[in-house]
Amino acid sequence: MSLAPWGDLLAAAARMGIAPDAFWRMSVSEWRLIASGASGAGAMERAQLEQLVKTFPDQGEGNDGKR
Repeated sequence: MSLAPWGDLLAAAARMGIAPDAFWRMSVSEWRLIASGASGAGAMERAQLEQLVKTFPDQGEGNDGKR
């Protein structure tokens, strides 16, 4: 059994713009998905976005999300 090349993986994450603390919080499955370049899903459709907005409205004082 060999150990994962953590330094190489962390360097690859940095090249993708992933901060070290975010890298260490990722699960192996999340890392594999990001590293593979596959999203596993197509683009979100307008109806899906509208449903998310209804389900999780902004908590700010106004509709613009500002607090």
